[in-house]
Amino acid sequence: MKYLLAMLALALATTCAATDVRPLDASQVSALLAAPAKGERLIALWSLDCSYCEANLQALSRLHKAHPDRIELVIVATDPIAARDSIAQRLHRAGMDGFQARAYAEDVPDHLNYLLDPTWGGEMPHVLVVRSDGSRRGISGLLNATVLQQLEP
Repeated sequence: MKYLLAMLALALATTCAATDVRPLDASQVSALLAAPAKGERLIALWSLDCSYCEANLQALSRLHKAHPDRIELVIVATDPIAARDSIAQRLHRAGMDGFQARAYAEDVPDHLNYLLDPTWGGEMPHVLVVRSDGSRRGISGLLNATVLQQLEP
């Protein structure tokens, strides 16, 4: 019985710690938006209450896996960092372990929204594409095959 409880505790700890969600505040946005050395950085903005977000995250994960040397995927929850455990669990259930994950650490989330993409109205999901030439593009809504094809490097 002790062995079973120990294994259950270990499994639970592994599940909860599978995705390390770090805080994102205004001072870190410029580094996140900096042009990558090659290819492109996809910044997937999502929230726990977004019904389309998980499908977008999984589509972006597949795109990253098809081009791992050309695409960097960063996942940013617009939920407060206080929801870190819920965010990590949702990402784990969606199979998004292994990607850099962040959550908002600002009292005014609209401030971070504006810093990330001044043209973004806050609709979810939202993907920021930052290319190595410094160009940026924001895409809101559910990603379809045509849009995903445009994101390929």
